Amino acid sequence: MKSIITTLLCLFAFVATAQAQHSSNNNPDAIVGNYLTDRGGSKSKVRVTKNSDGTYDAQVYWVENPYGKDGKKRKDEKNPDKALRNVDVDQIVIVKGLQYDAKEKRWAGAKIYDPTKGIRVNATAEFETADKLKLRGTIMGVGVTLYWTRIKE
Repeated sequence: MKSIITTLLCLFAFVATAQAQHSSNNNPDAIVGNYLTDRGGSKSKVRVTKNSDGTYDAQVYWVENPYGKDGKKRKDEKNPDKALRNVDVDQIVIVKGLQYDAKEKRWAGAKIYDPTKGIRVNATAEFETADKLKLRGTIMGVGVTLYWTRIKE
């Protein structure tokens, strides 16, 4: 009897997760929202918004430690665009122009910016679960996968 109940609970959880993921994958705007990221112990919050042309941008709006050792707010010093090196770390646009690909059921066609290295790489994004966004950044066939967790604020 216990094994039947356990099996039913597991089946229910699987179906609920699959339905949440399926509905997210069919809705291009599902990506819009706020996310918590943690890269190597450095936490930040990112807001994904939709542009009037139907593309999506992601901008940092909070970092765990925005101040340097000198007590001043850290800047985007490694940005290859010199005009953007004065942007505060909690205001960096890290993805611009992401597009939804209905056939692939994911977002692509943009670059993701890594402010820790000052580089932009090709980006794709898709939901693993309703609240877990998987981002993949690649350059010349080499890639890194990041996970952003949706937060309610």
